Amino acid sequence: MGPSDRLAANARKALEAITASLPAGEARTGQLDMAEAVAGAVAGGRHLVVQAGTGTGKTFAYLVPVILSGRKVVVATATKALQDQLAGKDLPYLAEHLELPFEFAVLKGRSNYVCLQRVRELGAGDQLALDVGPRPPAEEIAALSRWAESSETGDRSELDREPSPRAWAAVSVGPRECPGAGKCPKGDVCFAEKARRAAAEADVVVVNTHLYGMHLATGGAVLPEHDIVVVDEAHQLEDTVAATAGVELTGGRFTAMARSLAAIVDDAELVEGVDELAGAWRAALAEERGRRLRGRLDGEPARVLGLARARLEQVMAALRQVPDDGPGDVAARKVRALQAATSLIDDVDAVQEVRPGEVSWVEGTAEHPVLRLAPIDVGELLAESLWPRCTAVLTSATLPAALPERVGLPEDGFDRLDVGSPFDYQSQAVLYCAAHLPDPRSAAFDAAVHDELAALIEAAGGRTMALFTSYRALQAAVEALRPRLRVEVLAQDELPKPALVARFSAEPETCLFATMGFWQGVDVPGDTLTLVTIDRLPFPRPDDPLFQARRERARADAFRLVDLPRATTLLAQGAGRLIRTATDRGVVAVLDPRLATSARYRWDVVNALPPMRRTRDRAEAEAFLRSLRAPAVR
Repeated sequence: MGPSDRLAANARKALEAITASLPAGEARTGQLDMAEAVAGAVAGGRHLVVQAGTGTGKTFAYLVPVILSGRKVVVATATKALQDQLAGKDLPYLAEHLELPFEFAVLKGRSNYVCLQRVRELGAGDQLALDVGPRPPAEEIAALSRWAESSETGDRSELDREPSPRAWAAVSVGPRECPGAGKCPKGDVCFAEKARRAAAEADVVVVNTHLYGMHLATGGAVLPEHDIVVVDEAHQLEDTVAATAGVELTGGRFTAMARSLAAIVDDAELVEGVDELAGAWRAALAEERGRRLRGRLDGEPARVLGLARARLEQVMAALRQVPDDGPGDVAARKVRALQAATSLIDDVDAVQEVRPGEVSWVEGTAEHPVLRLAPIDVGELLAESLWPRCTAVLTSATLPAALPERVGLPEDGFDRLDVGSPFDYQSQAVLYCAAHLPDPRSAAFDAAVHDELAALIEAAGGRTMALFTSYRALQAAVEALRPRLRVEVLAQDELPKPALVARFSAEPETCLFATMGFWQGVDVPGDTLTLVTIDRLPFPRPDDPLFQARRERARADAFRLVDLPRATTLLAQGAGRLIRTATDRGVVAVLDPRLATSARYRWDVVNALPPMRRTRDRAEAEAFLRSLRAPAVR
């Protein structure tokens, strides 16, 4: 028996024992098949792309074989909920039940941890820095400082309430500012460094995909060396890497720089000049919002960046003149300010011209616009920084067919597997398409959607998650339907997301109306949710700069490689909110008639969804929903 067969057999045996130990545990063929495939990939050094439908138990299917391999593993997750599940539930359970002992750790980005050096400086009367820009409440700073003294981890997620952005910015540092443990007076007790040391010693390290993208973009400088990476929710890998490998320039970067400068340089004119750049940059970008930028930057944005470049050079000169042996924590502040200034200069230089292979655009609100620069194709970056360096397992409940091509996986260097789902979708769920509705581009579409929603929600007795592809459509539906419905409508942004989901879960006769942030990573099993509605097929906007650039690169294959994979994956993710357990029942209602009428792509979309019973008859969908309200049915 070779190493691959031996690891697969051990993984299967361990997984069967662990499954049997779970309440109502039962062997799942798809889970075992996936575990054996992961074992083969790890032992053979080949990458694996595996689609594992809801209910497969994919987390244990990849954790058991990678732990048994005895190699260093990083698990990158797309959502905080999955990160918390891994660290708080799944890995502790395996640590108790697997015969092979192992250690695990969670590592987050540096700005997620309170900085004890910043707290010390604030406690010593660091008022100059706080006088630049809007000042955070003193009582909130004091509360955060007290918490930092007693916390074991300094992790922001441990706080009882979410701190204001200004207050947290005052007591934390990002990777652009931190000089590292060796150059910081508090380096020996730093929470972020403590987490990094734990990660270096652990066998399994849990991170989010954004941090892993930063690791790749910095040439491997963020995470400890590892043999295996598991990317969960891998359908988001391309966009996450594009975001982390790019540049983001906001007015707040200049305000933060002015604060750092004010804390150690006695030059009010220079500090004011840097602080003024924040407002000037916001004003320069205001008219550019929604636009894609091409070639060399011109006009007012170019003028402000030229001014910024000159003033930042003055900042560097002033900082170099600060004595390293100055009073208090001057040396630490100097190093941190130099780090921040260098990073800001690099980014100012990077955004001045859009080079081949890049796309640049301006987004955000009028008050807080942001210029973004991103690579169009992340395949080249991943081909250099990931695929040759470790074995990767990419998994999700839904993976687009073109994913390996989009992320640059070598054609002969990976295997692909679809283990399906254990759920009986034919009996558990109905896919209803409102084929009779007008075209989504029609002026009559919104009113028709509202009528359709009112009828379906009435039949379901609430118990509805209504998903929308735009915030405008969400607001219009809330405004139109709240007066018409007898059940309460909970709307996105009216409560924090966890509180909103908790209330929806606890009150079955309610509806939750939400946009893209709720299409994935939200788990509401049971009677609370029997109807998921989706207003339109989620094709990317034609004017979205990043997708526009990807279409240009794909040319004739743009729809197949760019638009269709994105729409089918998101639609499947949204539809996947409905059936979370073997006893769930309900209806997925797609209110976009193109799902039924488009000869060009309808079957691509339908085949990407779970194999539910299909109907175009609303009466049939309503009858099924009403039947689920009878206790005997459940």
